[in-house]
Amino acid sequence: MRTKTGIITSNKMQKTLVVTVDSYRNHPKYKKRYKISKKFYAHVEDTSKFKIGDAITISETKPVSKLKRWKVAS
Repeated sequence: MRTKTGIITSNKMQKTLVVTVDSYRNHPKYKKRYKISKKFYAHVEDTSKFKIGDAITISETKPVSKLKRWKVAS
């Protein structure tokens, strides 16, 4: 099962957190590293425990809704 670590961007929805995961890639020609950010929707029962800016780990799960394929692991 895949896991990713990211920063909470939004906790305004019920039972859903928006987590931004940053990764780095190398340009194939110029060999310079650049940052890529991607947002993931993660399922959690109680969003009041989490604040914007917290670092959390999410893990892959079966689809919960149209956009949610991840759940909060820790």
